[in-house]
Amino acid sequence: MIRPAHNDDAAAIHTIYAPSVTDSATTFETALPSVATMRERISTRLQHYPWLVWDEDGEVLAYAYAGRFRDRAAYDWIAETSIYVHHQAQRRGIARRLYTALLDVMRLQGINQAIGAITLPGTASVAMHEAMGFTAAGVWRQCGYKLGQWWDVGVWQRELQVAQTPPSPVIPFPQLLASTEGRALLY
Repeated sequence: MIRPAHNDDAAAIHTIYAPSVTDSATTFETALPSVATMRERISTRLQHYPWLVWDEDGEVLAYAYAGRFRDRAAYDWIAETSIYVHHQAQRRGIARRLYTALLDVMRLQGINQAIGAITLPGTASVAMHEAMGFTAAGVWRQCGYKLGQWWDVGVWQRELQVAQTPPSPVIPFPQLLASTEGRALLY
């Protein structure tokens, strides 16, 4: 089942995220955040953006979220996305279904563009993003240093809907969840 994350998911999310911090350059975070920090991140992000989990019989196996791309108000209609799947749940189609739900929620919020930033080579992540309709939008060269080396980051972009002029304000995620359309999408 795909559902919105809640604070009680912090420990499971921490477990899924930990190997990306400690063993890879998937994320450029270099110190593993605590469960309490993850709980705070979930709570803060959910005030405006979606944070979804893949839940099987009460066990969180994956999560995906959107977040602010840049601080300036002109960027309100574009968001950066992230997804993490527990290593034992990979290659089951969970990422594609969860990411689809995330992008659908973002579209309903009024977000026009999704951005995926991928540490290169990131072969599996690049393939998934391209299968989901993202296109390469550029590379930030040697922008992150982790695990004893410099890493490039590729940027992939997907239009979620045609931008309107003038744009309507983006609907905060809690407000979307309160709507019939938002509830139907996730429950």
